[in-house]
Amino acid sequence: MSMPGSAQRSLSEQAYEQLRQRIVTLVLAPNAVVDEAQLQLELGLGRTPIREALKRLELERLITIIPRRGIFVTPINLTDLQQLYEVRVNLECLAAELAAQRGTAVHWQEMAQVLDEASGLTSLSPEQLIAIDEGCHRIIYQASDNPFLQQTLAALFPLSLRLWHVALAKLGDKKDSIIEYKHIVEHQAIMVALQNGAAAEAADLMRRHVVAYQQYIENIILGKSAQLQTA
Repeated sequence: MSMPGSAQRSLSEQAYEQLRQRIVTLVLAPNAVVDEAQLQLELGLGRTPIREALKRLELERLITIIPRRGIFVTPINLTDLQQLYEVRVNLECLAAELAAQRGTAVHWQEMAQVLDEASGLTSLSPEQLIAIDEGCHRIIYQASDNPFLQQTLAALFPLSLRLWHVALAKLGDKKDSIIEYKHIVEHQAIMVALQNGAAAEAADLMRRHVVAYQQYIENIILGKSAQLQTA
């Protein structure tokens, strides 16, 4: 028999996941007002789990709560992108380095399964590419075997995903299969380094991967030529 506390946590988790997804995918756009009462109706959840989810989202900088004014989806600007990646690139490299040292065959089997989802497909939808990217990164976080690092990166990753969706919105119907191919190939190379326990190589490949995609997204947001760098 489950305890009331665990049931409440489960409802809070449901609220968090659904709200996070709406914010990350821009269903709740930057600067949008977040209406607690409306969320209760839409999600079919009570006031307490909604409020607990909102507190968590505030800590992750996805929403801003202003007393006596309301709750707002955090805006996005280029400075945020640059500062986010300043932090994330170094932590991602650390995670890759530790994962190469501490990861197990089970981790790399799981990562291979995630990447195998792209095999045999002539093209990937943005949602499929995002799911593969998120799956690979989360396995690396777990393999680093450092709960503090894992928790920090898990909080930063949704911010990066939101920027990705902003870039996708700007691209519209334009798609670049070369970008999709390079993204998958980069993850495959990282996985090989991780499997071989090559910590320095895994960290270097991860740095190139994160820096290249940061530049790619920045170029799209600025309206420049959206070309994925490989240096």
